[in-house]
Amino acid sequence: MKVVQHEGEQPAVWSREEEMFGRLLLERKHPVLKLYLERELRIRSEISAQLESASGDAAMKRRMEVEEEKQLDGRYPSSAAEHWDNVGLLVGDDEEEVSHVFLALDLTESTLAQAIDAGADMIITHHPMIFEGQKKINNHTFTGRRILSLIRHNIQYYAMHTNYDILGMADLSADYLRLTDREVLSVTAETQDGKDGFGRVGELPRKMSLKECGEFVKNALSLNDVKIYGDPDTQVEKAAICTGSGKSMISDVLAKGAQVYVTGDIDHHTGIDAVAQGLTIVDAGHYGTEYIFMKAMEKVLKEQYPNLQITCAKVQSPYMIL
Repeated sequence: MKVVQHEGEQPAVWSREEEMFGRLLLERKHPVLKLYLERELRIRSEISAQLESASGDAAMKRRMEVEEEKQLDGRYPSSAAEHWDNVGLLVGDDEEEVSHVFLALDLTESTLAQAIDAGADMIITHHPMIFEGQKKINNHTFTGRRILSLIRHNIQYYAMHTNYDILGMADLSADYLRLTDREVLSVTAETQDGKDGFGRVGELPRKMSLKECGEFVKNALSLNDVKIYGDPDTQVEKAAICTGSGKSMISDVLAKGAQVYVTGDIDHHTGIDAVAQGLTIVDAGHYGTEYIFMKAMEKVLKEQYPNLQITCAKVQSPYMIL
């Protein structure tokens, strides 16, 4: 409603219809004109409502996207990552709206194709596709081709590696093995809430032979195979686990008094040297110990953003045994 006043006249209060179409036209009350004006008013109201709704939806999507990135960096802050690591938003625009997230362990040609086919507008992986500085981004390198494809399809790319290893994967993997009386394997920080770091050490559900432990790990992680180093009949109860490539932490495992170490990427010399020091090993593979990232992150995102569409990459080992 608008107040209209001409010089020397008393203020007149005009209705919305009078303001839009003029009082004179309305006073004449022509039936056809009245129907026309009412129709125009109705159309205008519908358009205004749709515009307000669309604006609200866009604002909501933007808020969700900002909150999502804050949530990821708040729960698994980039500052917790190792100094050599490369985490966070690696490709994309943090002003873009996000409605469909694709989760994968690695950003390979296969997982990228799956994400594009699924219609995702954001990819989150555990392992960063980009580790070192790129002097050129073109179609002549596999990294360049993936980056160009991400940009071409307007897909934002986010990685959470050692920050998630420390603040998520360590306890997650210990949950799979049902370890009790846990402690951090390799401490990276001490806070008022306790110690943070790579891996966990704890007690297995029961005492078992190394061979039984290998079967236990294989079943717990739903794997096709594992490798064991040591006498299959050796009895083990105290276990350490560090997902991915954990050979650099064998000294920590020995210091904690673990009898068996579950990890991945154990080479020949590392394996036999560990056995010589009285430690048995279950090598469940890099992929085999870390693909659990996808389902765990899907649960985190669904709890925080119920309306967010989430797709996980197909679980498939990168190798096969003939």
